[in-house]
Amino acid sequence: MSEISEVYLREKIEQFLIEDIPDGDKTTLGTIPDDTSTTGQIQAEETMVFAGEKVLVHCFPLPCKTTIEVHDGQRIRPGTVIGTVSGPARTILSRERVMLNLLQRLCGIATATSTYVDKAAPHGVKILDTRKTTPGLRILEKYAVASGGGHNHRLDLSSGILIKDNHLKAAGGVIKAIASIKSKDFKLPVELEVDTFEQIHEGLTAGVDGFLLDNMSPAQVQQAVALIRSHPGGEEIFIEASGGITFESMDGYLTTGIDAISIGALTHSVKGAKIRMEFLT
Repeated sequence: MSEISEVYLREKIEQFLIEDIPDGDKTTLGTIPDDTSTTGQIQAEETMVFAGEKVLVHCFPLPCKTTIEVHDGQRIRPGTVIGTVSGPARTILSRERVMLNLLQRLCGIATATSTYVDKAAPHGVKILDTRKTTPGLRILEKYAVASGGGHNHRLDLSSGILIKDNHLKAAGGVIKAIASIKSKDFKLPVELEVDTFEQIHEGLTAGVDGFLLDNMSPAQVQQAVALIRSHPGGEEIFIEASGGITFESMDGYLTTGIDAISIGALTHSVKGAKIRMEFLT
């Protein structure tokens, strides 16, 4: 998600503006003369990893001029000038909150992601996001994860296969579920979520491409990895751990031999970064 369609971004920002300005910004229209111009400076109020370079450029329309001083993935300090916007004061004031809401959310995600990535990288473990995203913001939130150095798991239900516990219950078990999905020939890797060693054995027999080890302790994960890797072709099987793993608890998982850890909290529980706009004129 390092690239986002400009058409998508413009349409999204327009939706957010309609939500915030359904019938004109009454405060701004009532206090600011139509011919007033201004320059606003967007400033970081705390240390953060920036995400939103591709978003900010679309927040203020012509004749506003937007200058961006930082790049996605860049670590910035309090007081750093992220960018400036010059143009009609009414336009800038009316769009300020939507812009800040987006940048604060995206930078918060990128910053949180980077802390996990920094801890996991020395062990060769990737940090993945999940589909536990804010409705309507998934693409932007996954873009922020990528800006923070994380990796995007499947974008949606059409772009990847992950057979979970309720699929297994409805399909009649691991063997039936995998046989059925392979018969469809979707030409996508098949990943299986497991929480027992019996399911791992069944998945290996059925020939899955990856395992998600759900809610297992580090000791169980290490045992599961050894089992999978010892299977013929097991070195090529992708293994991730998931299930409430936090920044504090992830240490025990980093030396188990897994390929990745998926962290839902990157997008569903993150705190927004502190960013403000100050008018210079």
